[in-house]
Amino acid sequence: MARILVVDDSLVDLRLASRLLEKNPDWEVCTARNGKEGLIQVENEIPDLIVTDLKMPEMNGLELVEVIRNEYPLVPIVLMTAAGSESIAVTALEKGASSYVPKNELAAELVNTVARILSTSNKRRKQRRLLNYLTSTSYVLENDLDLISALVAEIRETVQQRWIFDENESLRLASAVDEALTNAYFHGNLEVSSDLREDDPNAYHDLANTRRKMLPYSSRLIHVKLELSREEVKITIRDEGPGFNPDGLPDPTAPGYLERASGRGVLLMRAFTDEVQYNKTGNVVTLKKCSSKIQDENYILDENSEITEAG
Repeated sequence: MARILVVDDSLVDLRLASRLLEKNPDWEVCTARNGKEGLIQVENEIPDLIVTDLKMPEMNGLELVEVIRNEYPLVPIVLMTAAGSESIAVTALEKGASSYVPKNELAAELVNTVARILSTSNKRRKQRRLLNYLTSTSYVLENDLDLISALVAEIRETVQQRWIFDENESLRLASAVDEALTNAYFHGNLEVSSDLREDDPNAYHDLANTRRKMLPYSSRLIHVKLELSREEVKITIRDEGPGFNPDGLPDPTAPGYLERASGRGVLLMRAFTDEVQYNKTGNVVTLKKCSSKIQDENYILDENSEITEAG
């Protein structure tokens, strides 16, 4: 069942649109009398699609589109337009609405328009709804670089689909996660030293390939927890190796250190996230990155109040 929310302050138009949509037995239709009431319904149960009027009290259709676009970007919105709302409709489409239907054409066009949009996204509709609800998920990986690459791609796609970050920031976060997972693989579970990589890169990889097939290394796993909110992404990575002393980590920005391969991971993790924390034993690392909206707000605060650090 596809859940469709219809929002309109005109009882006549609300009933007309609802009755047209309810003729499809595969659609569940709910209603709201303005954008504010509609948003409450969305927060209680995220719909698969929203049909909304533009001119309403409390919160109009354009304001609703902007909130949905920011908070629930995977939910498509169809506008119901009337004479006098043309400029607002154009703005709403620019802000992220999926389509529109003139009110004097509801009987002829509404059902077909909604059906086309739902059909276009039908294959991924359930996944998209789940992504809107996703707040945390965990993975347990064997010592396999292919699995690590697949998980990095999955995390990148997830944060980008949730619109927490844009494409560039999603890529930067993915690079940091890749470095952290690679460290957990080589240095954590397989206990392959960075010094060997400096001396002989081939021997470094050969030793890793040998150890991933022998005990105790082969039995160790990599645990990953991804936590999502509108404010930040938090990724915790734990290996099952003996750990190390995090206080002994060298400064990767020190003169000459950029030329060393062993400092690249730590440098990228720190450069591409807002916070990198290790536990006392060094086998757990947590990466945190604030959402683009929070970063923008902090920048504005810096400009206006000359505060250089958030909080």
